[in-house]
Amino acid sequence: MALDPKFAGQVYSAEVSPKAIHTLELFLDYVCPYSAKMFLTLASSVLPLLPEKYPGKLQLIFRQQIQPWHPSSTLTHEAGVAVLRLAPEKFYPFSRTLFERQKEFFDVSVVKETRNETYRRLARLAGEVGVDEKEVYGLLEVGEKAGEDGGLNGGNGVTDDVKVLVKVNRLTGVHVTPTVLFNGVEENSISSSFTGEQWKKWLEENIK
Repeated sequence: MALDPKFAGQVYSAEVSPKAIHTLELFLDYVCPYSAKMFLTLASSVLPLLPEKYPGKLQLIFRQQIQPWHPSSTLTHEAGVAVLRLAPEKFYPFSRTLFERQKEFFDVSVVKETRNETYRRLARLAGEVGVDEKEVYGLLEVGEKAGEDGGLNGGNGVTDDVKVLVKVNRLTGVHVTPTVLFNGVEENSISSSFTGEQWKKWLEENIK
C-alpha cells in the first residue's frame, strides 16, 4: 500500500536514503460514468503536467475496481489486464479510449451478444491503440470445451491476475467509484466533478 513520504523512514531500503514519493490511487471502473469523467479530465489536463512539475514527487496508480452489478465491468477490466500483460505502456492510452467509448459496453449495449463477442470488440479497441488484437483476444477468450481436467469453469488467460487485483482492492474496503486515496488515506475532497484547474490547485497545495 502507499506510504506518505513523511513516513519514509519506516521503509528499510537497500538504498542509502529511502525514496519519498506521494501516491494517488484512483479506484475506477470502466463502465462508471463518473470514473470516465475523472479519468478523462486527468488524461487531458493533469497527466501531461506530472513529468514537468512533479518529477520524482508523485506517482499515480489506476486501481481497476470491478463493479459486479454491471456484468460487462468484469469483461472490460479483463481487457485492461490483457493490455497490461502484453503492452503495459499502452494501458493508459487503452483506458482513455475505453472510457471515451464506454457506452458501447453498458448493460444494454452488450445484452444481446455472447461473452466472447464482447471480448472481440474489446480486443479490437486494444488494437486501435497499438496492441496486438489477436493476442488480446487470445487471453480473453473462454473456450467452449472442458479443460484437460474436465473443468468447466476455468476462466481465461487473465483470470488469475484479476483475482490478485480484486484481492488488493478488497483490502482497502473501497466500494464506490471513483474513490481516491492519497498516500493510503481516502481523499474525500477530490470528486469526479473536478475540473483541470481544480486538479492543478489541489496538486499545488498537496504535493510538496
